[in-house]
Amino acid sequence: MEKKNILTYAGLKKLEDEIHYLKVVKRKEVAAKIKEAREQGDLSENAEYDAAKDEQRDIEARIEEIEKILKNAEVVVEDEIDLDKINIGCKVKVFDVEFSEEMEFKIVGSMEANSLEGKISNESPVGKALIGAKVGDEVSVETQAGIMQYKVLEIQRSN
Repeated sequence: MEKKNILTYAGLKKLEDEIHYLKVVKRKEVAAKIKEAREQGDLSENAEYDAAKDEQRDIEARIEEIEKILKNAEVVVEDEIDLDKINIGCKVKVFDVEFSEEMEFKIVGSMEANSLEGKISNESPVGKALIGAKVGDEVSVETQAGIMQYKVLEIQRSN
């Protein structure tokens, strides 16, 4: 059985927009590049043709990947999230005990995780530890840097 791809509505929309762009815009652009390169004659030494065919292969692979993700997508309805405890789709404010600083995370499915945007996966060590925690709870997370302690300060909808 294939694993469900848990997505927020924003994550689903982003993938749908990307696949639409790839199918409608990029496929046409690459087809034009291939046609143009073919018209130059000898394909055996035609770098433009090879590059366009590589790009076409990459686009088709990404389309296939997104279609697979969407086929097994389970969308978290953020308006229905129980804010008594942390779950996927929540924005969480925590206090890092060791470094005495507040941090904010958005808990998302692994497909949307992006640490630079503060989006952490429910499957990551921190995400796993936070899931199910309530305001006031302290959670310990074993990371490569050692054991981290977080106190849950706030849970809210992320939208």
